[in-house]
Amino acid sequence: MNLTISGHHVEVTPAMRSYVTDKLDRVIRHFDQVVDIRIQFTVENKNSEKEKRQCAMGSIHVKGKTLVAKCKHANVYPAVDKLADMLDELVVDYKKSLQNHHFSAPKRLM
Repeated sequence: MNLTISGHHVEVTPAMRSYVTDKLDRVIRHFDQVVDIRIQFTVENKNSEKEKRQCAMGSIHVKGKTLVAKCKHANVYPAVDKLADMLDELVVDYKKSLQNHHFSAPKRLM
């Protein structure tokens, strides 16, 4: 599994890097067939300083599909928490859809 953490106009500190890896361990624990994880941090500037928001976007590439989530918050760490929750939920839903064998095969009528 490859983990890429980058920042757009944001410096990614070692503390942020370790926090992200700790939070994403839960995702890997639920689904071990993850090929690639990419996390990008950005800062969105609006007209005033009050509306400056930290944005964390994550994409998980699993076999045959890419799962994407995006979170915004005033602080980076709560944005990472929310992003990890969203990615975990996406991975669990994807895993359930893979394991769902309750469909019936189409039957031919002649």
